[in-house]
Amino acid sequence: MKQTLSILTLIVILCKPENSFSQEAENTLLLKDTLEESDDFMPKAFFSTRIINGHSIETLPKGYMEMRIEHRFGDIAGTNGGFQNMFGFDNLSDMRFALEYGITKDLMVGFGRCKGTGAPYRSLLDGFVKYRALRQSSKMPVSLAVIGGSTFTYMKASTDESQVNHFPKASHRLAYFAQANITKRFGDRLSLAFMPTFVHRNYVAADDLNSLLALGGAFRVKLTDQFALIGEYYHAFSFNNTRPTDVYKQSMAIALEWQTFGHNFTINFTNSGGLGETQFIPYTYENISKGQFRFGFCVARKFIINE
Repeated sequence: MKQTLSILTLIVILCKPENSFSQEAENTLLLKDTLEESDDFMPKAFFSTRIINGHSIETLPKGYMEMRIEHRFGDIAGTNGGFQNMFGFDNLSDMRFALEYGITKDLMVGFGRCKGTGAPYRSLLDGFVKYRALRQSSKMPVSLAVIGGSTFTYMKASTDESQVNHFPKASHRLAYFAQANITKRFGDRLSLAFMPTFVHRNYVAADDLNSLLALGGAFRVKLTDQFALIGEYYHAFSFNNTRPTDVYKQSMAIALEWQTFGHNFTINFTNSGGLGETQFIPYTYENISKGQFRFGFCVARKFIINE
């Protein structure tokens, strides 16, 4: 619970008025977040640069930095949940701190650090580049972004040579992903996204595959000007039944999104313990039918660095 209180305290500090922009800057940022540069383009399909676990089509405006705090608790029910564990609040599954920056209106980069779930990795550094190649308009039916990223674990290597985290070579600590995000906004309230994704890990268990193909799908339904319901599902494909389905599960999540000026809040429920494509796509072990789903949240705060 001390970890949870520390996170909540940091959130309060970030949200205090004396640490935020002037009201004029806040209004400018909100305007940039809700409108495109030309009436020919559709408004934003997703408010945040993320959907829930994975990336969205959106990028940060040029010269803007975003600080992200993502937190994932333990199982709500099942053998590791329930009242004795305060329905997961006593257990920390994963957390991530990150800084991300908009280089141009369509190009952004980001760097972060995850605690890691320990199944099989902890102490993860991550980085990514995202480029939005197409934007939906009266002449273009969809938006398209391409994302590439990598993670590196600096956890202490296991002395058990049979374990994945034994790391015989330094390169075995690396994993990569590449994704094409295709999104279409339908009218004022509905957006749909499809995310074909490739994940490669340099070192895996005997019952796993180094390279995985996955297809993600997501939706966003605008409820009010400030609230939206979002959902996300990733299906990792296994060829020749190499990955046993009784071990590896598919990642799914649903969330309530709340936006206000430079802040974006997401309260989510998901069966995934890890954060980042190289974690939640290949390493989701939790079975929802057994109560193995968890509460999580994300707080994102934008800052004007250079307009």
